[in-house]
Amino acid sequence: MEQDPGNSRFRYMLAMETLNSGDLSGAAAVFDEVIARDPNYNAAYFHGGQTLEKLGRIDAARQMYRSGIDAASRNGDGHTRSELQGALDMLGG
Repeated sequence: MEQDPGNSRFRYMLAMETLNSGDLSGAAAVFDEVIARDPNYNAAYFHGGQTLEKLGRIDAARQMYRSGIDAASRNGDGHTRSELQGALDMLGG
């Protein structure tokens, strides 16, 4: 699948707006879409994981954080990796 950073950013912003409107399930679906289209879009893992936590989908949140840690490590994004690790640690890893 071809990566389009502009489209990823737009979809990420849509996910955040959907989240802010209170549609947690809709936001989770859009975060999943962002990651499927662009697995290196690190911010989607953190906010996607938080959304899954709010939905009570703790195992899915853990998996999203782990996947995000892998992506952030591949991309050399230590800050996001640290945030994702902290979120994972709070869930009991």
